[in-house]
Amino acid sequence: MTQQLDLLDIQGNVIRAYGRFGFPVARYVFLNIREPAKGRALVGELTQKVTTSVEWGNAVGQIKRPESTLNLAFTYQGLKNLGLPRSSLIGFSPEFVSGMKERKDILGDDGPSSPEHWDPIWQGNRETRDKDVHIFVTLNAQAPAFLEQAYADLLAAIARYQDGVVILGGHRGDNGELLDYQDAKIVMENGLPTAKEHFGYTDGISDPVFEGVPYDADRLNGRGKQMPDGSWAPLATGEFLLGHIDEAKEYPPAPEPVLLSRNGTYIIYRKLHENVATFENYLEEQGKKYPGGKELLAAKFVGRWRDNGAPLVAAPDEASKAKFDQAFAAADKLQQDQMLSNFTFDDDMSGGKCPFSAHIRRINPRASLEMVHEAGDKPGSMKISKDAFDTPGALANRRRLLRRGLPYGEVKDPSSDQGNHGIIIMMVNADINRQFEFVQQQWVNYGNDFKAGNDKEIILGNHNTDGKCPSKAVIQVEPDSDQVPFFLSNIPRFVETRGGDYFFVPSMTALRMIAKGVIDPT
Repeated sequence: MTQQLDLLDIQGNVIRAYGRFGFPVARYVFLNIREPAKGRALVGELTQKVTTSVEWGNAVGQIKRPESTLNLAFTYQGLKNLGLPRSSLIGFSPEFVSGMKERKDILGDDGPSSPEHWDPIWQGNRETRDKDVHIFVTLNAQAPAFLEQAYADLLAAIARYQDGVVILGGHRGDNGELLDYQDAKIVMENGLPTAKEHFGYTDGISDPVFEGVPYDADRLNGRGKQMPDGSWAPLATGEFLLGHIDEAKEYPPAPEPVLLSRNGTYIIYRKLHENVATFENYLEEQGKKYPGGKELLAAKFVGRWRDNGAPLVAAPDEASKAKFDQAFAAADKLQQDQMLSNFTFDDDMSGGKCPFSAHIRRINPRASLEMVHEAGDKPGSMKISKDAFDTPGALANRRRLLRRGLPYGEVKDPSSDQGNHGIIIMMVNADINRQFEFVQQQWVNYGNDFKAGNDKEIILGNHNTDGKCPSKAVIQVEPDSDQVPFFLSNIPRFVETRGGDYFFVPSMTALRMIAKGVIDPT
């Protein structure tokens, strides 16, 4: 790592995916500010409890891992209600100012994902603004009892400011009831905790690594950026934190003053319902036709095998998967981590192993988009351009996203799409438009960059549900194979948006300034 970040100034959920650090349960609470002075006072009180990114340890002088964590973020309207000056507010990105609901056309939130179908909390009230989300409080904990205590402490703090700040209810629960919070937790399987989501895939494997994070040093290969010599380097800090140089050697656009924006970032919150029955029925139906069978086809949907996350580029068929599993079982934790993440698509430019519509290829193409029209070593393959960019994945490196969040709910009836289960996905980036919105619009819901025309990403794509222009995807084969491509047709919508918004995550310095009302852009 070439620099050391001020971890005491950065909120903990920016740097850490808490689930990986032993916090399997979470509660997300959203507040509305009725009186700015009381809102600032509450922010000041909660700031004293905010978890930073400082390293944890058991040695003398080190901060021990807490039983629970607390972090804060704000919508644009929330910052406005807290009294930030106009000259600071106009420096925030236009997509953040608009909010997620207004960006629905960019994001492809149509049909069953349209805002009118979202949980009531996200409906708001344009006239009175008394139901708009202003403050986002995230609580993560090592155990349910610790989470309940953290929530009780939060309620007590809010109560001290009477009606100046109120909790917004309206999160749909298991039986359709409306709750004051959104719970999330890891998925259990046979009584044991897993890293899976409700479709059965091992999740959260290849989170990006960027400069200045000391406890990510051993996770660099496969998670950073590819260099011309084949090595890996951490991504520029400015891709994820404001006030730092990004991959373009520039500072990302940010509001003034510098103390308000530096070490802050944007976080995207999305509640995604998973249609488990539709997914399993479609997989079963297509798996009977697919030469490799159901589980290989499931792997083709995502680019990884469902059981342990083995990447298809390393285990493209059952025989190679068996060898992978044997080596994986014998490896230590660090070696296993590298087996899952340290790979490229350099030897799979045809998509014969990992299809162009697979989830991991769309979310992080790993330099596979930069191609020249020159024959590769295999028939029909193409070479990667190593001369047009400073690094092989220069274009994709500007689109990387940090993944946070956890699954929510339980699948109580696998034969029905109804129920309260899915994933709370939170993505951290320094530029909402260039990173999250680009990936969602151009790579998830459109396939042209992957030479796939209008084909969408299989799992997250907003596949048509009205019978018009049904979605398809091609499962490619190796150029020298005697097999033929497999066509998925009439792909249903597996995931539906149930709410969300864009939030600004201030640094600790900025939180204190906001609480005291001393933001001065001059």
